[in-house]
Parts: sequence; structure tokens; C-alpha cells
Amino acid sequence: MSRIAATFSRLQTLHRKALIPFVTAGFPFADVTPELMHALVAGGADIIELGVPFSDPSADGPVIQKAGDKALAAGVGLVQVLDMVRTFRQQDAATPVVLMGYANPVERYNQKHASGGNFSAFVQDACAAGVDGVLIVDYPPEECEEFAAELKAHDLDLIFLLAPTSTDERMAQVARIASGYVYYVSLKGVTGSGALDTAAVEAMLPRIRQYVKVPVGVGFGIRDAATARTIGKVADAVVIGSRIIELIDAQPRNQVAGVAQKFLREIRTALDN
Repeated sequence: MSRIAATFSRLQTLHRKALIPFVTAGFPFADVTPELMHALVAGGADIIELGVPFSDPSADGPVIQKAGDKALAAGVGLVQVLDMVRTFRQQDAATPVVLMGYANPVERYNQKHASGGNFSAFVQDACAAGVDGVLIVDYPPEECEEFAAELKAHDLDLIFLLAPTSTDERMAQVARIASGYVYYVSLKGVTGSGALDTAAVEAMLPRIRQYVKVPVGVGFGIRDAATARTIGKVADAVVIGSRIIELIDAQPRNQVAGVAQKFLREIRTALDN
């Protein structure tokens, strides 16, 4: 059983919903990420999504794009992201970490560190660093059977996005190879855009669960405790990212972790209540 599956199993026993914060690796300071990750756990995170900076993040809104640009300017790439996870694991062997990003950095990593199969270098190094799952926005399920198999062989989960526009056929394709959880994008658009229609989310989740048997997390548009609590009533997990990025942007180095922890604690309290 993967660390992600074990986490959801434990939470189900406790009748709790998973809280999954997203932060961009290397933002707002190149060296702050492991400390920030520990603060998120202290604030109540069950799983951490760690964004891999990329120059053309098609699914991300301006807030996360800006964070990625700043991290890239500081020299943060996939090699550095794996180092950050490795550092985090020195003190935390329990909290699952999911890398969220795009195909280009993964494929470039494999070109530079080739050691066998198409995805072997990245998968082996991610596993060794302590990564638990991977969400590659632009890998459609019908084109990553080999990737999924290599991840599974290393006890890593492959996580997919579903959207309000997803067809039944696409849900079935995702359900066939997804593991860990699926991430339902609750809005049409990029991260941080628009207002969340909680009624539409409530209506969509039973349809997703007709096909998908792993837990369903909901993100894009969750910005406060009230919305998180509402979504937590119907989803297995609440994912929150852009608001955290906004809060830690422009904070002095010594306050980044504390600000993130305080905010996440408010969300955790709302979910548990």
C-alpha cells in the first residue's frame, strides 16, 4: 500500500477529510521549501502537493505562474525539487508528497539522467527522494500506460485531473490507471480563477464516483475556511493552493512558514468541525 493510500485509509477510519495544500517549490525563497512543508504539516496538512516550476504552466493562473517564474529565476528545477523532498524526509517519513507539474521537466530530466526505460531515471530518483505520487497535467491517461506501470513498480501513485467538462469516457480511462486519488478541478479555467459553485461540485462527485474508486479531492477556487468546509462535506479531500501562494508572497523569509501554518490551521479546524 502506498503512503497516499495508507493516509486516506487512516483518515477514513477517523472520519476525517484530507487537507492537501499546494505550494510551488522554491517560492518565495529558494531555500524555504522544506521548512514550509514542515509548517504545512504542523498546520494540519495530510498530503503536500509540491509544484515543479515550469516556464509554460498552461493550467495555472497568474498567482502560481508568478511563483513559478520566481522559483525558476532562483535556479529551481526538478533536480532541486527532489533535493527539497529529500531534505523534508530527513525529519518527516510519514506525510505523503505529490509532485505536480508538466511533462517537459520530467522528459528533460530523463534525457539528462537516462538509465534504462523512458521514465526510469525520474521514477527511480523520485522514489529514492521520498516522493509518493506524481500529477502531470499534460499526460493524458491514454498516453501514459508505461509511466503508470513504472510508478506502480516503485509504489508511487499516478494522479489525474478531472474537470466539469470530463466525459464519461474520460472518467473511465482515468479510473483504469489512476491511483492514490483523483483531483477534480472544480472550475472551468486556470488555478485561482472564478468563484466556486459548490452546488455544481456536489452534483458532479456522484457521477465521478460511478467510475473512480480511489478518493476524490477537489481544488481550484477554494480560498477560505467556509468554502473548504462545504466542499469537505462531499469530497474526500480539499486541495488549496493559490491562496497560500498569495499569503506567503512578499513575506519576509522568517515569516513565510508561520503565515502558511496559521492559515492552514484555520482550514483544518473548519474541516474537522
